[in-house]
Amino acid sequence: MPTSGPTVLPDGSGPVHQVLCAVYRFLVTSEQTGGAFALIEVVSPGSSAVPLHVHQREDETFFMLEGRLKVFCAGNTTVLERNATAFLPRGIPHSYSNPDETPTKSLVLITPGGFEKCLTEFGGFPAGQPPQFDKLVSIGKKYGLEFPAPA
Repeated sequence: MPTSGPTVLPDGSGPVHQVLCAVYRFLVTSEQTGGAFALIEVVSPGSSAVPLHVHQREDETFFMLEGRLKVFCAGNTTVLERNATAFLPRGIPHSYSNPDETPTKSLVLITPGGFEKCLTEFGGFPAGQPPQFDKLVSIGKKYGLEFPAPA
């Protein structure tokens, strides 16, 4: 059950966090949905990547608004283009990258909600420099996120 009333977000508003070089704008948070989900707009710069990781608590659904996203999950690689959707279930290692020089924009639905708190912590790393991997692992562990070694 939502903890607040209806949520209406004016164009361009919502909390923004810089996470691993990408811009994450929180459209609807788990606090607003009673923990049911979080909806986030992600703008990933050209040639950027998120390393192989596993969510133990959440599923992620990506909907591409602009650009292309190369997604690796369950041993398969797929390139998502505009209006394509990918569902990445919890417990399965996955990674994704922007294979192009131009930014991508996607909507990410996280179910159940709560993982946006981890993203907020990741957003606390100093801008313009890669985060220390051991700190990523430590923060991720609090939220059921693991970074397995690539196969």
